[in-house]
Amino acid sequence: MTRIDLSAIETLPNTPAVFLVHTEGREPYLARTSQLRRRLLRLLGERAAPSRLLTLRALATGIEYTLVASTLESNLVFYETARRWFPESYIEYIRLRFPAYVKLVLSNEFPRAHVTTRPGGGRGRYFGPFRTRASAEQFLDGALDLFQVRRCQEDLTPSPDHPGCIYGEMNMCLRPCQQIVGPDEYASEVARLSDFLHTSGQSLLAATAAARDRMSAEMEFEAAARQHARYERIQEVLRARDDLASEVGVLNGVAVTASVDPAAVDLRFLLGGAWCEPIRFRTAPDPGEMIPLDRRLREAASAVKPPPVTQKERAEHLAILARWYYSTWREGEWLPFASLDKLPYRRLVKALSKTGDGRDVP
Repeated sequence: MTRIDLSAIETLPNTPAVFLVHTEGREPYLARTSQLRRRLLRLLGERAAPSRLLTLRALATGIEYTLVASTLESNLVFYETARRWFPESYIEYIRLRFPAYVKLVLSNEFPRAHVTTRPGGGRGRYFGPFRTRASAEQFLDGALDLFQVRRCQEDLTPSPDHPGCIYGEMNMCLRPCQQIVGPDEYASEVARLSDFLHTSGQSLLAATAAARDRMSAEMEFEAAARQHARYERIQEVLRARDDLASEVGVLNGVAVTASVDPAAVDLRFLLGGAWCEPIRFRTAPDPGEMIPLDRRLREAASAVKPPPVTQKERAEHLAILARWYYSTWREGEWLPFASLDKLPYRRLVKALSKTGDGRDVP
C-alpha cells in the first residue's frame, strides 16, 4: 500500500475545504473542515502517543479535496460528493433535513391542503420551503380561514347523512361531505386558494381592495369597513409566510457568495427549485477590457439554463437552500426573482459590491 506523503500535505492551504480520503478495503472518508492542512495532518500524521482521535494513517491511499469559500458552497460540494460516493446513503451521511411545504392535494375529487416535508409525490401543488413545520402549519391555518376549503384529511364519500364538522357549522367550509355543494362549485373555491398561494396572496388582496373601494365609492361604508378588516386579516396571514415560501416549480433566485478567487464572487442561480452550475464572476474586467459590469452580468445570466432534475433531486436542492437561507450563520446575499428576464440587476450589483469584501465594483 502506498502511504500518503505528509510533506505534500504540508504544502496544502489551511483554508476551508471538502475532502475525501480514500482508504484500502473500506469506504472513503468524506468530511468538511475550516482548516484543510491541519485536519489532514491530524488524520494522517504520526501520533506521539496513543489517542482516541480518529486516525487514517494506516489505511489512507489517496486524497481529493475542493477548496470552498462559503457555507453554501461547502454544503453543495459536500452534497454532490456524497451523492457520487455514497449513492445509497448520502442523505443520512450529510444529515440533510427536509423542510416543510404546504401541499394542495389535487388527486382527490374534493381537494384539500396539508403540510408535508416531501414535495413531488402525487398530483398536487407545493408551496415552500418554510422555516419550520410549525410556521408552515400556522400559515396554512391562517390561509384556510380565508377560504371555505375543507380541513379534514379523509377521502370523502359525500352523503346527506355525513355528520360534518365544526368548520361546516361555522360556515368556514362549503361542506361537500354533506353534498351542500358539488365538485364544480367546490373546485372554484379551491382555484381561489390555489391562486392565493401561487401569487403570494396578491390575488386575494387585489380583489378585496377593489371590493372595498367600490363599496366606499357607493357610500356603503359599513360593508367597506368589513372589506378593509378582511384586507388587514389577509395581510396578517401573509406576514406569517416565511421568506422563501412560494410555489416550488417557479422558485427562482440567485445566491451571491464569496469565491476562492479573491478577485471574484460566485453566482449560484436557482431556477425552478433546482441549483444551476455556479458562475465565477470577476468583479473587475480583465485588463484592457471595456465591457460595463451590467453588460457582463447580463451575458452571464443569459447563459444560465435550468438543469434537468428529478423531483427527488429538486427536493434535495431546496433542502440545501432552506438550510443555508434560514440558518443563523448565513453569509452572502439572496436575490429572488420571477424569471431571468426580470433579474434585479441593480440589486445584484449592490450584492456583488457587498459580498466582494468591500471592494468597489466598477
